[in-house]
Amino acid sequence: MLDLARDSLFDRYLGISRLLAGQLDFNSIIKAVADEISHIIPHDHLDVCIKMVHGKYHIAYESGLETAWSKQPPALLSGSPIRTLLAGEVDYLLAADACSDPRFHFDGAFSSPIIELSLRSRLHVPLKAQGDVIGALSCSSRQHGCYDMEDVEKARAVADLLAPYFFALRAAEQAKHSAVIETEARAREEGLRLGALKLTEALEAERQRIGMDLHDQTLADLTRLTRRIERLTDQDTIQGDALEPFCRALQQCMHDLRQIIEEAKPTVLQLFGVAEAIENHLERSVREGGLSLRWRVVDFAGETLADLDRTVATALFRIIQEAVNNAIRHGQPDMVTVTLKADENAVSFEVSDDGGGLVSSNDLSGRGIDNMKTRARLISARLEIAANPGGQGTMVKVTLPLKHALKTEAAK
Repeated sequence: MLDLARDSLFDRYLGISRLLAGQLDFNSIIKAVADEISHIIPHDHLDVCIKMVHGKYHIAYESGLETAWSKQPPALLSGSPIRTLLAGEVDYLLAADACSDPRFHFDGAFSSPIIELSLRSRLHVPLKAQGDVIGALSCSSRQHGCYDMEDVEKARAVADLLAPYFFALRAAEQAKHSAVIETEARAREEGLRLGALKLTEALEAERQRIGMDLHDQTLADLTRLTRRIERLTDQDTIQGDALEPFCRALQQCMHDLRQIIEEAKPTVLQLFGVAEAIENHLERSVREGGLSLRWRVVDFAGETLADLDRTVATALFRIIQEAVNNAIRHGQPDMVTVTLKADENAVSFEVSDDGGGLVSSNDLSGRGIDNMKTRARLISARLEIAANPGGQGTMVKVTLPLKHALKTEAAK
């Protein structure tokens, strides 16, 4: 009779070995062998806890009763009810009533499933590979005092069958995870390299364009002026009227130079985006003006700004730039706030200050404000200039429907 029982148990162990073949993940293994294990060690709940490679975290896979243990992401080993077993401090854990056993309930322990599901009898043995504890096999029953030392020995035999598979799976998952991280790192590095290359090419092209404009226009004009001045110096006397053409020519040169500079896109805007360009402009304006002004940029628009059409982004930046300049020059505020917002319908930029505010309707005219209005009309945006709702200072707000703001598919 004893021999029959021993043969039957051996057949169960062989059955577990056969069921392990071909399983490629932890969940598949535990579900495949749970029924066979139940013939060796009856249980209401079966789970396998696997330690992560670095040893600080663990994750659970279970069969039978479903608990929160398998639903949580990798958790700290220090909060496991069986931390002493996982740490190798004990060789097994056996409890007649785990609901009241203090070994499972301590400060910070995630032991609530034991109470919630009345997992009274509990049996835990380590999963060992290459002499290290890589996890634990746990059997639980709702009956009181269900397990004894004979069951501990049976569980150890089952654990010895499972451990090599779990060890190999853990190593494979770690290798795959490392490969993914390495691939992503290489992709980021390549992306940065290509981005830097394109940026360098774009900057070089822009530098050459500006250089050609300066050479063909401004430098040529200045060269002609120099030659005319040299001819005048050869004369004994210089009439006042003779200098007038030079003044006009110099003014024209300065005008052309300003136009060339204006046509160059704002570098920070081109390289880093609208929010960063606004921050840079505010910081520079305060620094160069020697002001004690406080300022901030509140960005609620997020990734939407990155999808703005380049022309739209430039126009919006120029409007905000002028609004900030007006606030600093005329309002004499203590604080300037720029708020960027976006939703599914529109994108809006708002400049608010606590300065002197609007005195009369004449404050709504002038070249700077006219330029803001023109830029807003050109991109189909609505421009509002009014006193702050709070009563002090001025608010400038530009709102643009999202359908007019974003890049087209061709531009992307």
